[in-house]
Amino acid sequence: MPENPSLLVISSYRESINTVRPEGRWFVGLARDHGYRITVMTERREATYLEEMEAAGVRIIDWQPSSKWKRADSLRIARELTENHYDLLFLLNNVSIYSGIRAAKGWVGKVVTYRGYTGNIHWWDPTAYLNHLSPRVDMISCVSAAVAESLPGLPFLDPKKLAVVGKGHDPAWYADVAPLDLEQAFDIPPHRKVIVMVANARRMKGTKYLGAAIQQLPPGLDLHFLFVGRGLRTPEFESLLTDSQYAHEFTFAGYRTDVLEIVAAADISLLPSVKGEGLSKVLLESMFLGRPTIMTDIGGNRGLGIDRETALIIPARDDAALKTAIQEMAENGDLRARLGPAGRAFVTEHFRATKTARDLDIAFRNLLASD
Repeated sequence: MPENPSLLVISSYRESINTVRPEGRWFVGLARDHGYRITVMTERREATYLEEMEAAGVRIIDWQPSSKWKRADSLRIARELTENHYDLLFLLNNVSIYSGIRAAKGWVGKVVTYRGYTGNIHWWDPTAYLNHLSPRVDMISCVSAAVAESLPGLPFLDPKKLAVVGKGHDPAWYADVAPLDLEQAFDIPPHRKVIVMVANARRMKGTKYLGAAIQQLPPGLDLHFLFVGRGLRTPEFESLLTDSQYAHEFTFAGYRTDVLEIVAAADISLLPSVKGEGLSKVLLESMFLGRPTIMTDIGGNRGLGIDRETALIIPARDDAALKTAIQEMAENGDLRARLGPAGRAFVTEHFRATKTARDLDIAFRNLLASD
């Protein structure tokens, strides 16, 4: 096993820095603290966090595959694998997984794929054997135990290939986040207790249950609901809100680049997801910012908190439980004051970036030693 493994990473980093840096911080940690020689293939155009990776010694190749099926893309990756020595190939998005697996045919190193969601891998789908279920894949890095547990039982998948490695955060990222003035930005009266939900609209996010819960809330809680993300304002969801005691106390902010500042200014953070989450970045951000948080007990949230000690954790798809949690959090200032700092302490201990980089190092070294 090499003392200083060489790793080729292929992914896309054309997202906000908040989205990219938990993953990018893996490679900063591996290079800086664990002696890895790392090359990342990704387009520089609109990419974020690359300067931080380069400062840690990560080499950047300004290119990434553009299609799952493009032969030229696979040949480009294969050329990099043969012209430079690598022990590991780490493929982190769908396009890179398909292209990279084909490129690694005949290559002697280890192929690792990343899985960040539960479900949607089926043994009867032929394309599954061109990605995670391919015999060329030596390890699947699962972002949470829930993701790993959703995979065993699939034919032709060796459970020994599964490794659980979360995406950690650095507390320093949140130390200087200044809360946004919500009155100035959204005309929310300062006496209102603001509940923020950050998500892009998908059925898995549970908005219909949240709407039903808000309909059950009694008047007089001084609440305002702030929804941040793409596509949340649908006729169905908005009709549930307008048919409640809080018909004039909700704001759809749409996509925002200042999400952390908005969450830092809110009194309560809420995510009513019903399935699919691998490891919720939104919940981790809320808790690192010290916001009292309400979350559901789906598998991907397991381990993110302890009910009534670090967060309120309620059953998924249960609007009555959601209503009760919202009301209790709104009425109980002592509960909010306790859960915020407790949640921050918990995720700082269990989801710190240095820990998850160390976990990934252990998984990679175990894989390289398995021959």
